[in-house]
Amino acid sequence: MVRTLVTGATGTLGTALRPRLAAAGHTVRPASRSPPEESRGDLDWVELDVREEAGLEAALEDIDVVVHAATAPQGDTAAVDVQGTKRLLEAAESAGVEHVLYPSIVGIDDIPYSYYEHKRAAETAVEESDVPTTIVRATQFHSFIADILDSVAKLPVWPFPTDMQLQPVDVGEVADVIADHATHLASGRVEPVGGPEICSVGDIARAYRDVRGLWRPIIRLPVPGETVAAFRAGHATCPDHRTGTVTWEEWLTEPGASGPDSRTESAV
Repeated sequence: MVRTLVTGATGTLGTALRPRLAAAGHTVRPASRSPPEESRGDLDWVELDVREEAGLEAALEDIDVVVHAATAPQGDTAAVDVQGTKRLLEAAESAGVEHVLYPSIVGIDDIPYSYYEHKRAAETAVEESDVPTTIVRATQFHSFIADILDSVAKLPVWPFPTDMQLQPVDVGEVADVIADHATHLASGRVEPVGGPEICSVGDIARAYRDVRGLWRPIIRLPVPGETVAAFRAGHATCPDHRTGTVTWEEWLTEPGASGPDSRTESAV
């Protein structure tokens, strides 16, 4: 039996991880800054904000493995993803945790974007930690891409940098890989997890439009700068690691796939 703490347990990845870890025989302790109301009486849930030291010792008590899925892509990434990760690693070492697994993102070495730079800094902290660690990078989740499209769905015209390259992946398939590595033994940096196909943003937007029946004109928006250039060059993809099987169009037609009135957020 592996006793596993999952930070960011109400986020997109954390939500997918919880049942998979439990099915694999883990005793799961989900942690979130805001646990669900229906779980307030469940002793397995802990309230935890990695930006603060308070609560870390209690959350890590009797824990073997930590899956650190907490992140803040739209918040204070330096405080959460960098300092929060360092704080968690120090507490995990003091608590005698056997293994910390850190989910990360494909392309963060080559894409000059502040969130990615902070994820890379967090990776460095993980690799330099005295706690045995594993890093699993993945490409962009389907739901994350859908959230962006949802936000413009009601506009009469959709302007996008249509030649950017992405490799959408199903969060459940990434969670499967992470659950396989969440053992007593760390694996270091493992192979990245990518979706089954590489698509341009233009193709992604057209598929979304067609499945949703929205019929909006899509226009190419030329966006200058190194960040978009890196996406255009394919740095956010891993062509040799098409681990996932669920395509973008298949995901769009699944029950529960997000739409213009639905949002999926990462959780601290």
